[in-house]
Amino acid sequence: MATVHTSDNARAAGITVRRITDEDLRIALRQGLDDFLEMRGDLIFVGLIYPLIGVAAAVMTTSAPLLPFFLPVVAGVGLLGPVAAIGFYELARRRENGQHANWGHFLDVRKRPSADDIGIVFGLLLAIFALWLLAAGALYVAFFGWEGFTWLAHPTIGDFLRDIFMTSRGWALIASGIAVGALFGWLVLAISVASLPMLVDCDMTASEAVSASWRAAHSNMGVMIRWGLIVGALLVLGSIPLFVGLALVLPWLGYSTWHLYTRLVDRDAIPARNRRQD
Repeated sequence: MATVHTSDNARAAGITVRRITDEDLRIALRQGLDDFLEMRGDLIFVGLIYPLIGVAAAVMTTSAPLLPFFLPVVAGVGLLGPVAAIGFYELARRRENGQHANWGHFLDVRKRPSADDIGIVFGLLLAIFALWLLAAGALYVAFFGWEGFTWLAHPTIGDFLRDIFMTSRGWALIASGIAVGALFGWLVLAISVASLPMLVDCDMTASEAVSASWRAAHSNMGVMIRWGLIVGALLVLGSIPLFVGLALVLPWLGYSTWHLYTRLVDRDAIPARNRRQD
């Protein structure tokens, strides 16, 4: 397999991360699709939960004062995607071990000893999402001023969209938002790509899992940036038809992330006391 990269913290925790290539991304996506095709059925219904949350969040921002947050909320919902995919990690783990897996096992992670640590990572991602909204609001004020949050600035959604997509300052706001959003996206990717699957797979602390995920992402920065672009593109495609496409995209990405985790982390090097036995 690929070259191994370790650090003092990794050796102390018994977690070793690997170097991967673009071929590993293709394999992870293919294996994730296999999982989805094998276990779709009721899981398509489960996957609809995330689109419904996205629609609800978007609707909540369509009042005049919150309208400037409409696009940041739609774009930022993906920052919480890794948490929504936790159930798919559990199902992929069960299938990998030859165990029966259906929608009834989707929430089994709540019974895990590491459930509290999963909650810690969720809180961290939620905080990042909140910071993203604050940053988006600050950018909007920088280009449109505080008056942009009043009803007079955008009497209708059409007026708001016209100001965003048909003016020079609107396009400047979009460009700035993409640049800042990319930083937030990388932060979430680096924190969660291996940590949440690892907490489903093993008994360890949130700090150990996040540390391993952070090192794995930065040891494979080029490959992981391409993974982030793939995830972003699929989320955009899934979001276009009122988020409904995410009912297909989210399970696929969830399963694929599990398989990516198994290639990023040398699970055999994790101490036996931390490995799940069921």
